[in-house]
Amino acid sequence: MPENMANLLDVTATPQFEDLLKKNGKSLTVVHFLAPWAPQCTQMNDVLAELAKEHSKTTFVKLEAEAVPEVSEKYEISSVPTFLFFKSGEVIDRLDGAHAPELSKKVQKLASSSEGPVGTGDSPKEDLNERLKKLINAAPCMLFMKGSPQEPRCGFSRQIIQIFKDNSVQFSSFDILSDEEVRQGLKTYSNWPTYPQVYASGELVGGLDIIKELVESGELDNTLPKAVSLEHRLKALINKHSVMLFMKGNKEAARCGFSRQTLELMNSAGVDYDTFDILGDEEVRQGLKTYSNWPTYPQLYVKGELIGGLDILKELQESGELTSVLKGE
Repeated sequence: MPENMANLLDVTATPQFEDLLKKNGKSLTVVHFLAPWAPQCTQMNDVLAELAKEHSKTTFVKLEAEAVPEVSEKYEISSVPTFLFFKSGEVIDRLDGAHAPELSKKVQKLASSSEGPVGTGDSPKEDLNERLKKLINAAPCMLFMKGSPQEPRCGFSRQIIQIFKDNSVQFSSFDILSDEEVRQGLKTYSNWPTYPQVYASGELVGGLDIIKELVESGELDNTLPKAVSLEHRLKALINKHSVMLFMKGNKEAARCGFSRQTLELMNSAGVDYDTFDILGDEEVRQGLKTYSNWPTYPQLYVKGELIGGLDILKELQESGELTSVLKGE
């Protein structure tokens, strides 16, 4: 089957990209800012191809971030993969990172709203209110801020992002600097004159002061949805068994030489252990390197603490300490 469908395009230059946005008008355009060297981008291209089959009226664009620096700069693309959603030449939503389920959800939602009849004679004011309503309800917790979570563009936005991170709040955000209509319209719509603004389940919670009060009174957790943050997930995985091995492949079939040698060492020690295949989960694979400050695999944890990789295990075996370390003695 041909890889390139009519609605799945590779774009390589800025003018080509701008023409495409103009031409697509009110229909949804999903742009994947990618880097050819990043495995998670390759993975998300496959997801894009699947979505293109499902949503024939939506245009999906693959764009190499470093090949169009002025576009990447304009839309503040600071990491790959990043997905931007355009309608009428404007960014209406954004997704940072390789989250396939979230991407499918957003496409589903935004495509269905654009596939209805266009221009039903509503006044622009009603159109804007309808758009604001959709944005406010785009996620269980919506943050309207200056800039993006990666690069907040004002001190208040930066503080609120930090509070959200510290409290593992699950949220989506909208950069009001990218859309003057939303920026002005939302002040009137919610009768709240400043930014950032936080909404939970479509209702205005308030700005930074209110969020700080909720933190102090301990009510934040009940007001905003909790994320199973990557950090929580990694902690849970590391502690899933008293001896956890993160490797390429599994006990039955190692998928690299280092993992194979590690399994041999583990089996020779005669201690019960569990494994996690990092090839099956790119988020864990990348996240664990940062979390543990250990750049390679396999990685072995005992009682939630990092022991190290293959070299460390070999040293422990040579010194006769391997079994006692694995038993957590």
